[in-house]
Amino acid sequence: VYILEQCSICGDNADGYHYGVLSCRGCNAFFRRAVLLGVKFHCRRGGTCRVDKNARCACRACRFKKCEQMGMDRKGIY
Repeated sequence: VYILEQCSICGDNADGYHYGVLSCRGCNAFFRRAVLLGVKFHCRRGGTCRVDKNARCACRACRFKKCEQMGMDRKGIY
């Protein structure tokens, strides 16, 4: 029996370790783009938004914060 592991950021199906964290392709690409573009996100709700697979796109600031909190490493991006 194959058990799918969950993305540490949003809880969707993970496809491997990206930048040091078990994550899905969506969170991997989001983190990479944000770092490469040097984007600064701002939360309109004080940084308390829910980040899950249904609401992961609702607040980019909270999603990026969770990527960093879970341990995604900017140094892995080139």
